[in-house]
Amino acid sequence: MEIRILGPGCPRCGEVEKRTINTLAELNVGADVQKVTDIKKIAEYKIFATPALVINGKVKTSGRIPSSEEIKKWIQEEM
Repeated sequence: MEIRILGPGCPRCGEVEKRTINTLAELNVGADVQKVTDIKKIAEYKIFATPALVINGKVKTSGRIPSSEEIKKWIQEEM
């Protein structure tokens, strides 16, 4: 599983990363988690607001911090 957290490195982006990592641990799922801070790379995903969460190449959310339950649901969908 490939997870990307898109954003400039703000506290909101950090919160998305923390919730994602905690959810992966709770589900005992391994994933390649990377933060993407490069504006050009973020633009490739065609999002207009950060933070954004991308799982297996699919943008799941942008412009808000998703709940842990939402993240859990998205990870389970992609397994």
